[in-house]
Amino acid sequence: SKDFLIITYTPHGDLLSDDSLDGIKVLRNDLSQMERVESVITILDVPLLESPKISFSELKGELKNRTLETAGVDRSLAIKEFTRSPLYSKLLVSPDAKTTALLVYFHRDEKYFSLLEKRNDLRAKRKNEGLTDAEQQKLNRTIRDFKEYLAQVLDYQNEDIENVRRIMDRQRGRAEMFLGGVPMITSDMIYNIENDISVFGAGVLVFMVIILYLFFREKRWVLLPVVCCFVSVLVMVGYLGLTDWRVTVISSNFISILLIVTMSLVIHLIVRYGELYTKNPEADQRTLVRETVRHMTLPCFYTAITTIVAFSSLVVSEIRPVIDFGWIMTIGISFAFIFSFVMFPALLVLMKPKRSVSSNDATKSLTSAISLFTLNHRNKILIVSLMVALFCAVGVSNLQVENRFIDYFKTDTEIYRGMSVIDKQLGGTTPLEIIIDADQDFMEAVKKIGSGEDIEDPFGEDPFNENDETEEDNYWFHGDTLDLVEKIHDYLEKLPEIGKVLSIATTVKVIKILNDGKMPDDYDLALIRKMLPKDMKDTFVHPYLSGDANQVRITMRIEETDPNLNRGDLIKKINKHLTNEFEIGEERVNFTGMAVLYNNMLQSLFRSQILTLGMVVLAILAMLIVLFRQIYLSFLAIIPNVLSAGIVLAIMGWLHISLDMMTITIAAITIGIAVDYTIHYIYRFKEEFAQNRDYRAGVNRCHGTIGRAIYYTSITVTLGFSILTLSNFIPTIYFGLFTGLAMVVALVNNLTLLPALILFCKPLGPEFQK
Repeated sequence: SKDFLIITYTPHGDLLSDDSLDGIKVLRNDLSQMERVESVITILDVPLLESPKISFSELKGELKNRTLETAGVDRSLAIKEFTRSPLYSKLLVSPDAKTTALLVYFHRDEKYFSLLEKRNDLRAKRKNEGLTDAEQQKLNRTIRDFKEYLAQVLDYQNEDIENVRRIMDRQRGRAEMFLGGVPMITSDMIYNIENDISVFGAGVLVFMVIILYLFFREKRWVLLPVVCCFVSVLVMVGYLGLTDWRVTVISSNFISILLIVTMSLVIHLIVRYGELYTKNPEADQRTLVRETVRHMTLPCFYTAITTIVAFSSLVVSEIRPVIDFGWIMTIGISFAFIFSFVMFPALLVLMKPKRSVSSNDATKSLTSAISLFTLNHRNKILIVSLMVALFCAVGVSNLQVENRFIDYFKTDTEIYRGMSVIDKQLGGTTPLEIIIDADQDFMEAVKKIGSGEDIEDPFGEDPFNENDETEEDNYWFHGDTLDLVEKIHDYLEKLPEIGKVLSIATTVKVIKILNDGKMPDDYDLALIRKMLPKDMKDTFVHPYLSGDANQVRITMRIEETDPNLNRGDLIKKINKHLTNEFEIGEERVNFTGMAVLYNNMLQSLFRSQILTLGMVVLAILAMLIVLFRQIYLSFLAIIPNVLSAGIVLAIMGWLHISLDMMTITIAAITIGIAVDYTIHYIYRFKEEFAQNRDYRAGVNRCHGTIGRAIYYTSITVTLGFSILTLSNFIPTIYFGLFTGLAMVVALVNNLTLLPALILFCKPLGPEFQK
């Protein structure tokens, strides 16, 4: 219930040298002066039980307070204790005695937990029983108060992290140090989110300006898109601020994607305006703008809607940050469409008519060449596409969800380096806990004894229970059951994926050391439990036994750097061993901890991928049927886009790049954005085909007109997504890289495979017979 930080300290000299211990002491004292720090635990503070070894009778005396700061302590014995002790080794000191850890505990924030519990209780009641109007208002107030206070918590948490780092900086001349712990990761992630928002937004905008100028060579065709993008983003950011909608690391790239979508809409308007101007150079500006809007409203509306469908499909993912990302982009794209068709014509109508694209530019030459290639190699394109589909099927079947949290960060970040040191030297990073209940037969016997039935106590009479009700009829604090826990403990320690293991068996091992390697009998165990001082109970007993000692808790940390780590398989293997080898009923074994939560999230990714992809394909197919009013043509239209998403997923599968919270969105977003190209192409093709009912001529004209707009928007979108590779968050880098690649594939498919399918299937009916 208390937040804490871990500072890894690797001195340049010996760990227990005067200089090293002075550095640790200064760090401890400076950290203890911080307002919100409750305590700092270091190797200077923990009791030394084997330097030299003490007996049970001495535990209550002064020797229980013997530490490294006690005069005359034998440091050679102390270093052996730190590296060999079942409690301290790989927890406070690394096995090679080169690295130690400082644990910085913060005061428990009672207001935070009070608001949290109040909110959760009301939410639970709303789900199970329903709320009255007054209770609903109370819940709304509590949610608002909690979010407001959470913002304050994050502010002072960031301040604490900065202060800790300043204190560490003053001692870096003595040792190499890294900071770890959940508060530090949270603080750095928030910094990364803020940094990504500003970098992505500014980077995409700069790229857009350069690309627009290279495409159109005119200031107005740079200025108008930038104004539309700026207004869309400004309104969206204002909306999020007004509604207090918090941005996560998943949704932090919404600004860059919103800029990309808005820009692509405006580019289509610019290209269409230029085509109309070329055909009617004498027309007045109002007429040109009106005709541009009239021709482009419907196809752009459908492209915006299909992109919205792609993002809204993320709401079925069952992963909260992904759901938020879907809703934010759904609202943002709605703003983008509205402002593109309001701002662009409103500003353009105030200007004089001017050409936007040249009739003989290099882009038209390129798209015309692609058209000629498609017309001459239609069958080859279809065969190659079929082979690519088989490649995709095999690659997608290789997709994995298992990945390491440490790999989410670049290797030069403090998060990565700190986690790596903790993982390799100090017993692992990700907590996994096992709670084992008492045997049901024992609990039934206890109930019968409590009811007054004449039945023998399964463990015999406890000679000390008359003075301590909490020690009546406990299951786990007996020789046989403690021996079982120790065997489980030893089994877990031998697993290559597991680092440090702590349990009541740790206490047993310490007891054995102090008892000449012997296990005390039940009478002595009861005596030991009575005589242990409170502070030692808090360290050796209470974390691992419930108050009635009928539940035992085994905590361990998983080594994230293990290349063969598979959390799901590990948990299944441990569970199987406990139930089969140790004959513990499966209903008695409960797994919990961050590793379980993270594993459950990873395992839900496959389901989320299938749900989001299936929903977006079905929804877009339905919309294409409504738009084109032809089922056959709509099925042909969806093929190039599904193949584009499939290629990206297949590449991830072949390269063994696992799905994560970011990359599961790639397929749905790819189809949603890529289908825009398809809609524009088919919408224009139907117009061109209606002129003379000639499929080959229609393809050729489409490549020379709408093909250029598709090319411009595709390049813009691809380079826009490439900006995301500047993030420090690896999933965001993969998201930008693979989504950009998908856009390139979609461009190629829509300019080759789509017309090839149209030529082969002739979905608009027979050609005009000359």
